[in-house]
Amino acid sequence: MSDVKKVVLAYSGGLDTSVIVKWLQETYNCEVVTFTADIGQGEEVEPARTKAQALGVKEIYIEDLREEFVRDYVYPMFRANTIYEGEYLLGTSIARPLIAKRLIEIANETGADAISHGATGKGNDQVRFELGGYALKPGVKVIAPWREWDLTSREKLMAYCEEHKIPVDFANKKKKSPYSMDANLLHISYEGGILEDPWAEAEDDMWRWSVSPEAAPDTPTYVELTYEKGDIVAIDGEPLKAHEVLEKLNKLGGDNGIGRLDIVENRYVGMKSRGCYETPGGTIMLRAHRAIESLTLDREEAHLKDQLMPKYAEVIYNGYWWSPERRMLQAAIDETQKNVSGVVRMKLYKGNAIVVGRKSDDSLFDESIATFEDDAGAYDQKDAEGFIKLNALRLRIAAGKGRKQS
Repeated sequence: MSDVKKVVLAYSGGLDTSVIVKWLQETYNCEVVTFTADIGQGEEVEPARTKAQALGVKEIYIEDLREEFVRDYVYPMFRANTIYEGEYLLGTSIARPLIAKRLIEIANETGADAISHGATGKGNDQVRFELGGYALKPGVKVIAPWREWDLTSREKLMAYCEEHKIPVDFANKKKKSPYSMDANLLHISYEGGILEDPWAEAEDDMWRWSVSPEAAPDTPTYVELTYEKGDIVAIDGEPLKAHEVLEKLNKLGGDNGIGRLDIVENRYVGMKSRGCYETPGGTIMLRAHRAIESLTLDREEAHLKDQLMPKYAEVIYNGYWWSPERRMLQAAIDETQKNVSGVVRMKLYKGNAIVVGRKSDDSLFDESIATFEDDAGAYDQKDAEGFIKLNALRLRIAAGKGRKQS
C-alpha cells in the first residue's frame, strides 16, 4: 500500500508525461495533479487540460509564467553575462528552478505528498527539479518514473498507450521524432537522432527559430536597447515587459540568422552530450549587456565579475539556483548593476550580433583623457614612466639575480 495519496506532476501533455499520469495512478494508486507551465515554448498549452481530463485528472493547473520566467530568472542570469563552458547560454537550466518552485507551491496548495517529473535518469534535469524541490520543501517525496519503470523505449511507451487507451498526437504512430527538443522563451534545444554523432552536421531543416546565416537578409537590421540597472527595459525607445523584450529579440535575431550553436557539453551526471541550441534573443542580450557594462563598470569590478561568472554558470547548470551560494553570487552581481544603464546600438547581420554604439549618463569613459588628440593636460604622459618602473620592479630584481625569464 503506497503512502502517496496525491502527487503533483510537471505535465507537458506529450507522450512521456501522459504515460506518467496513468503509470502514477496505477503504480501508486494515487490522485494526480497536473501542472503545465507556459514559459514561451511556442506551443499551445491549453490542450494539456483536455488530455489531463481524459486521463481522469481532477486538479489541473495551467499557468502563463512567461513574464516571471524572464524577469526573475533570465534577467538575473544575464546580469552576470552567464555562459557555461564558454558557449552555452543555459536556456534549459534556467527554466527548471521556476518549474520546481511551482511544483512545490501547488503541492502545498493541494495537500499533495509528492512531486513528479518526466526527466530521464541520464540527464541534468532530474537533478535540477529535485534539488529545487528539496531546497523548497525538505521532506517532499520525489517520484522519477524513468528511474523506476521498465518503459525504456519509445516503442514500449507506445505499447503502454495502446494497452491503456491513452490518446497520442501522432498521425502515424510508427513515425519517430528525430530529435528530443526542449523550448522556452530563451531557447530551443535539440538532442538525439543524428546529433548523437558529434561529427555529423545538423540538418538545416532542424532549426525552427532562425534562418541560416547564408539565407539571412543582405541588408543589416539596427536595433537600440535601453538598459536600466542591467536589464533591458525598451527596444528602439518602446518600453516593454521582460518577456516582450525577449520575444522581440528572438524574432529580430532569428530573422537575421543569429543564435545557432552546436556544442558538446559536460553534463553534471558525468557524461558528455552533443546538443544544438537556438538562442537568438539571448545572443543579442549577452553582447549588448557586455557593451553597456564596458562603459559603466569600474575595471576591477568588471574583472572580478568575470572571474565569478564561470562559478555562477556552473551553479545554475548543475541545478543549485535555490542554494546559498547562488544567492550570495547574485547579491554581488546585482550590486555591480546599479549604474549599468544606457543605450546600446546593435547591428544584426547574417548570423552576427555586432555592437556599433553605446552611451550612458553613468559612463566612466572620459573622452578628454582617452583622446589621441591634444588633451589640454587632462592626462600627464610623464606619469606613466614611474608607473611602469614600479610594476617592473619585481621583474628587474629577478633578472638581476640571474633568474631565467623563459
